[in-house]
Amino acid sequence: MNPFVILDRDGVINEDSPDYIKSVDEWIPVPGSLEAIAQLTQAGFDIYVATNQAGVARGKLTLEVLEQIHQTLCRKVSEAGGHIVDIRYCPHHPNDNCNCRKPKPGLLEDLARAHSLDLRAGYYVGDSLKDLVAAESVSCSGVLVLTGKGHETRLVRPKHELTFDDLLSFARYLLTL
Repeated sequence: MNPFVILDRDGVINEDSPDYIKSVDEWIPVPGSLEAIAQLTQAGFDIYVATNQAGVARGKLTLEVLEQIHQTLCRKVSEAGGHIVDIRYCPHHPNDNCNCRKPKPGLLEDLARAHSLDLRAGYYVGDSLKDLVAAESVSCSGVLVLTGKGHETRLVRPKHELTFDDLLSFARYLLTL
């Protein structure tokens, strides 16, 4: 089994927006994120994405548009020399009480089942407390990046062990292990 990294999307791979990413035009990569995914891919890591997308339930975008955004993400990653194995998302409203909305572990468990991943052996990179809690709930190593909501999250988790400026900084660290 290849080593793997699971990534949150908004605030980690692409810039976040308080009003959701609602179109392909609004999807803007965080500087260095595509390079980071490419470096990890080329070093033999499998890369997955697990992301809350409540904008669908809120009527901000359709599933079709979400799929177009994800196709663009995968194309841009591929153009940079990387590969996303799979993207799992929660389209539900926060009040729906589903198991797939982070901080619940459903998305991570779903990826583990689909790809025979031992979550204890991988990393989940996020910018929010929800991401870190989801990782902890399945004994996955949670990584905080200071892009997106990362600085806010650091205020509530000031001593989080695996904290990096951005995805590229984490990738460079991981490649030295």
